[in-house]
Amino acid sequence: MKTPFSHMLLTVDEMGEADQRTIADGCPGILLMERAGAGVAEAVKRLKAPPARVLVVCGPGNNGGDGFVAARLLQEGGYSVRLALVGELTALKGDAAIAAATWSGGMVPASEVNAGEVDIIIDALFGAGLVRALDGVAAQMVKRINASDKPVISVDVPSGVFGDSGQVAGVAVQATRTVTFAARKPAHLLLPGAALCGAVEVVDIGITEETLKAVHGGVFANGPEVWGAVFPRLLATSHKYTRGHALVLSGGAIRGGAARLAARGALRVGAGLVTIAAPPEALSVHAAHLNAIMLQGMDGARGLESLLADRRINTVVLGPALGVGAQTRALTATALAAQRSVVIDADAITSFAGMVDDLAILTRLSRAVLTPHDGEFARLFSGKNDVLKLNSKPERVRAAAALLGCVVLLKGPDTIIAAPDGRVVINDNGTPLLATAGSGDVLAGIIGGLIAQGMPVFEAACAGVWLHAEAAREFGPGLIAEDLPEMLPMVLANLEPAP
Repeated sequence: MKTPFSHMLLTVDEMGEADQRTIADGCPGILLMERAGAGVAEAVKRLKAPPARVLVVCGPGNNGGDGFVAARLLQEGGYSVRLALVGELTALKGDAAIAAATWSGGMVPASEVNAGEVDIIIDALFGAGLVRALDGVAAQMVKRINASDKPVISVDVPSGVFGDSGQVAGVAVQATRTVTFAARKPAHLLLPGAALCGAVEVVDIGITEETLKAVHGGVFANGPEVWGAVFPRLLATSHKYTRGHALVLSGGAIRGGAARLAARGALRVGAGLVTIAAPPEALSVHAAHLNAIMLQGMDGARGLESLLADRRINTVVLGPALGVGAQTRALTATALAAQRSVVIDADAITSFAGMVDDLAILTRLSRAVLTPHDGEFARLFSGKNDVLKLNSKPERVRAAAALLGCVVLLKGPDTIIAAPDGRVVINDNGTPLLATAGSGDVLAGIIGGLIAQGMPVFEAACAGVWLHAEAAREFGPGLIAEDLPEMLPMVLANLEPAP
């Protein structure tokens, strides 16, 4: 069940701080561990009834302590429990040592464990704070777990996954279900870790909402909780001019399909007016395809400047199949100088490859959003190792947004959106159905259409990503980019009211 703060994600350091504040407020650490272990035991009970055979694999830290608690509770509940400890019992410290002392069922040497001889496995080896590749006995244990073909419940994150980045160095457990505590961690949404978690369950261990809010550093899971309060809604007094006017820039005669996809996305998501601005040679091609979307001729940056004399045009979408080079850079500069909200996509990003400082002069403190995929991001920030070499995708996108002074949306199966003020959103409804030509063009248009209606740029980018994925899911297999705008009415109809 969702809570008012279920969209908040906690980093490893933030979770540690939440634990320490809770302990300082009078809740013993061992009680937090007891509640965590009880949550893991309950997850086992939902999958297998006693007297099922359970293997609990414990590591040398607090994650292992959670495993000891779960093992004890399951044994008391009639399960046949075997426990293996990777490391020495005497090395356990603090609450983990206290939890281990309550276990009376004996231990099996990790090197002798046969994971195939049980019905379910609890992976309590290492939690989200892991910072190095697994090796030795631990790595061998993970390989045996993965080879067992048994249901696996991981504690916190699958062992081998780094909690803040979702990255894996070496091997990691493939879990059936992951039980985490207080709040999800970035690794539950970031690949490849997200693909290893299975279903993720959050257990309340007694850390208050106030504590979570106090330690939270601004990383969220995407969803209506993030942007619903500012989502555009029709009023009795609404008309097409109050719903905004989006201008989509087009490439030449044989490159206009991408602009039409973007324009259709903007119109379907609710923009009152949408116009495609195209070079003279492309006008007749567009005219053969357009009905509700308007068409204007535009000859380069001067032509765009003339069009933007109409102040009713409040948003510009540029980049899809626009062409790479100086002309596109000039169009981008013109749109930004006109103090319009601007969605900068595709060729407009590539046109600034290796020139991010020049782009930053234009975008800094603007109402702009950049929507690169990984390749475009790497080309744009070429030579900027202070961005590209950061440890996690959220850190890289946050640094990019700070440098550019605008919203940056890094597209992918785990799309990330960052604002210059440090807020980061990780999308978690992505689908491989979107791996089809033109889907990114539609996304740019959806975002532009939301901004045109008055939605703040960051929230519009987050909402656009979520709606885009929901439209793909609504259609299902066989999806092509043209289908995405046509699914938006159903997604919008199902959208819950703002909280």
